[in-house]
Amino acid sequence: MTTLWGGRFADRPDDLMRRFGDSIGFDIRLWDADVTASMAYAKALARVGIIDEDERYALLEGLARVRTEFADGEFLAQPDDEDIHTAIERRLGELVGRVAGKLHTGRSRNDQVTTDTRLYLREQIARLRQQLAQLQRAIVDRAQAHIDLLMPGYTHLQPAQPVRFSHWLLSFFWMLQRDRDRLEGLTRRVNVLPLGAGALSGNPFGIDQAYLARELGFEAVALNSMDIVSDRDYLVEFLSWASLTQIHLSRLAGDLILYSSREFGFMEIADAYATGSSLMPQKKNADSLELIRGKTGRVVGDLVSILMVLKGLPTTYNKDLQEDKEALFDTIDTLTMTLPISSGIIETLVVHPERMQAALTDEMLATELADYLVRKGVPFREAHHMVGQVVQKALAQGAGLRDLLLSDYQEVSRLFDRDLMRWLNFEQAVERRDSVGGTARASLETQLAVAERLLG
Repeated sequence: MTTLWGGRFADRPDDLMRRFGDSIGFDIRLWDADVTASMAYAKALARVGIIDEDERYALLEGLARVRTEFADGEFLAQPDDEDIHTAIERRLGELVGRVAGKLHTGRSRNDQVTTDTRLYLREQIARLRQQLAQLQRAIVDRAQAHIDLLMPGYTHLQPAQPVRFSHWLLSFFWMLQRDRDRLEGLTRRVNVLPLGAGALSGNPFGIDQAYLARELGFEAVALNSMDIVSDRDYLVEFLSWASLTQIHLSRLAGDLILYSSREFGFMEIADAYATGSSLMPQKKNADSLELIRGKTGRVVGDLVSILMVLKGLPTTYNKDLQEDKEALFDTIDTLTMTLPISSGIIETLVVHPERMQAALTDEMLATELADYLVRKGVPFREAHHMVGQVVQKALAQGAGLRDLLLSDYQEVSRLFDRDLMRWLNFEQAVERRDSVGGTARASLETQLAVAERLLG
């Protein structure tokens, strides 16, 4: 058995203990980051004379071959490979001989693993940022295409006021924009170099960490080696970001599930994102949306798991920290599916304007009547009460607000006059909401213009 630490031990580990402690089964996906960081470290060792130029060349050539084996699917992990670092160093030794043992000079798996994880996460963040923008683009395109379409707006899931379909859809653009903004700030905190911190106390060989930072594209070098080897704040922050983003996707899914139900019928999910029933032939289920909603608990659970790993952890590296990666990988895998699926759902969504129009009921114009009275000098609280009385009359007659006679209105207040019917109009009700962020067409055009600038 070959290990990175076995010289002090007379007996090999218990087989179950070995399997319990090995992480190669999941951290193997860090292979590219580990090769990248190892190549940079080999160059840094040569710069301070720990290895000569021939050894530097051999290490870089060997690491390049290891990378090719991984890329081509030819790398074979061995039973004694504890983790991705052990596996790569073992294979490097097979390729270049004893000089492979010099690569770990001054380096610990403590600073190595967090360097690898930061490199890996940085790449994944770039991909997630692009997927977020693609979903935002799908939302903007559909909002532009349906800018004149009206639909009911709801509070407490009760009919409230008429809004533009585009206004509802763009509400999710702004949730996702906040997610994209938060991702930008997170990237800066991920992009800090741990390599050179050693196990906990620093590097004794004069390694140029500023050089390593430039080689690896890090913006800064960690200023405290004890902190950086155990710092997983960036993972907590990423998983927090992912949880909130997934919650936003879940809210979008929830609305789409509701609005595509038979009872609403405002829209329909494309067949590509729906499934049927094994028993009922007529069923078309929005399973894609239900899974997006359901997987939110999984992502939030990943966040909770890493928080519990860190709670009360003693200073510097502890083996507990090995538990960080499965939660990270699971969350990344989940989001890199849910984001493009959400984009596909929006892009292929079938909208039914006639069902939205039919769902616009007179009760949603009650606030217009209150505003009508306010324009005539009535305090809003009084106007609110008076319109409530009008609504009671309509309910008692089984009629809509537009079905009542002028005399019905004037029994409540003589301020109601013939011009009130101009206020009982859905399009005009929407167009009166022309404030910044309102649902009027001009306000939506402003929203869309800003959204286009943000998407570049």
